Amino acid sequence: MITVTSPIEKQLKIISKEIEDVQDYPMGKLRDIIKEVGFECDFCARCCTREFNDHVFLLTADVIRIQEIASDYLEPAPYYELCDQHGRFYVSGYALKVKEDGSCIFLNERRCAIYEQRPIICRLYPYMLHREPDEDGNIDWRQIAGPGQHGCYHTEISDEESEDIALQIKSYETGYLKQVAEFFRKAEEYFKKNSLRHIQGVYDREMRKFNKGEEITVFVLFNGEFIEHRAKKQ
Repeated sequence: MITVTSPIEKQLKIISKEIEDVQDYPMGKLRDIIKEVGFECDFCARCCTREFNDHVFLLTADVIRIQEIASDYLEPAPYYELCDQHGRFYVSGYALKVKEDGSCIFLNERRCAIYEQRPIICRLYPYMLHREPDEDGNIDWRQIAGPGQHGCYHTEISDEESEDIALQIKSYETGYLKQVAEFFRKAEEYFKKNSLRHIQGVYDREMRKFNKGEEITVFVLFNGEFIEHRAKKQ
């Protein structure tokens, strides 16, 4: 008997392996990278623009804080994971809106208006730990975002600080992967309950319309529920 694995089941297996890999990543190696890079913000604010960062993906805890500050500053994260046969998209979380010039909605004269409540990834930037292609297209772990393009490097970071940053990096990346895994599990339940299925051809067709300026429907997973939004390309 042949067992057929659904696309969602395949994604969940991949994510499960990614979580294991993040948790198993050597702390000593991560601490050494952090100390060697020695990043220090110089308030250039370039990392707060789409020129350097496509979007700021928010974990659930981030969304809850932002909702208390300005709920209309949230939007469905780009790169929707699924699209049903009716042309409705589904995505695993929210992102911060940006201004017309591509800068973060909370950026004011090169300063963050919610610095003390800023999203987790903003606190850790430029350190990260997930698989991405390098300049040659090879997939490997990426630890630093935009090295040498903004901020100051090779400043002294204490052992205690590097340890704390390393722990936060692992916590964030694990939290992100678990949020995406939860999205696929909820999507699978939701699709079965409502007789829906992901159709790549429909996804591609609707994305072409979206890129031409047409409005689309996007369901965002938040606190275990899919929230409906209308989205239009900026």
